[in-house]
Amino acid sequence: MEVGNRTVLTEFILLGFSANPQMQLILFGLFLLLYLATMCGNMTLVVLILIDSRLHTPMYFFIGNLSFLDFWYTSVYSLRILFTCLSKDKRLSIPGCAAQFFFSCMAVYTECYLLTSMSYDRYVAICSPLLYSAKMSSSLCSGLVIGSYIGGILNGIAHTTNTFRMSFCGDNTIDHFFCDVLPLIKKVCTDTRAYVKIIAILDAITVTSCLLPILISYLNILVAILRIRSASGRRKAFSTFASHLVSVTFFFGSLLFMYSNPGSTTHPESNKVGSLFYTLINPLLNPVIYSMRNKDVKEAFKKAIQTIRPQS
Repeated sequence: MEVGNRTVLTEFILLGFSANPQMQLILFGLFLLLYLATMCGNMTLVVLILIDSRLHTPMYFFIGNLSFLDFWYTSVYSLRILFTCLSKDKRLSIPGCAAQFFFSCMAVYTECYLLTSMSYDRYVAICSPLLYSAKMSSSLCSGLVIGSYIGGILNGIAHTTNTFRMSFCGDNTIDHFFCDVLPLIKKVCTDTRAYVKIIAILDAITVTSCLLPILISYLNILVAILRIRSASGRRKAFSTFASHLVSVTFFFGSLLFMYSNPGSTTHPESNKVGSLFYTLINPLLNPVIYSMRNKDVKEAFKKAIQTIRPQS
């Protein structure tokens, strides 16, 4: 099929990170270790939350769902990277690219909404501790998680439909490790200004609907902490949402850095490095962030190890 004098593409070639065979093997080993560490960290946290009754609270319910999301979220990218490093055939069909694009968008937006739900949980825990159990009921927590996935799916459908209704022409090589919106824009046959505007509007609505409640929650939390008279009380209150603050900063910071201007032309290497932060690094760091200074998780882990260890 042709558009004008240009042939419409039916597949892409993902270049990945390097064309050097030796470097590809090194990168394969590096990303395999990264992927295994992410899997182990997130699934360990999920299992601990499931088996330890002390972790059956709204806060850990959200953390467990975040870890579960990160577990398959990073698989969308890591498995393709590992395949690209080993295989000489780096082709990816348009439907395959669209599928990867959809699951990528779905996972990103689901995490956006899930982090927003977690900020509300922290707000209630610090600002209304006596009403925490009543306000954060199991039905509300489940509804927030389900709503996060529904929001992610709807955004994934909207972005994928809007992107792949267009035709792609020219060189079929994509200098990236997955089908991302930035390199795909460069392959569109027609004028992309209307598309970029739609993407910018959708992203602005989503980011605003997530960041605004998060910022309002943080503001109320900080006010509540400043009202606590004892220094130990302020430290304890701050530690209950510090992990969430770090996770939000990493996740939204990398997204805003990458996609604040989808129509801009940036260097491919910068795109790949920036994308690594929210696709692979953030899912790896989240289990560390939520367990490193968490006594409940540490005690649950010690208890699990003692249960598994054979009695002497």
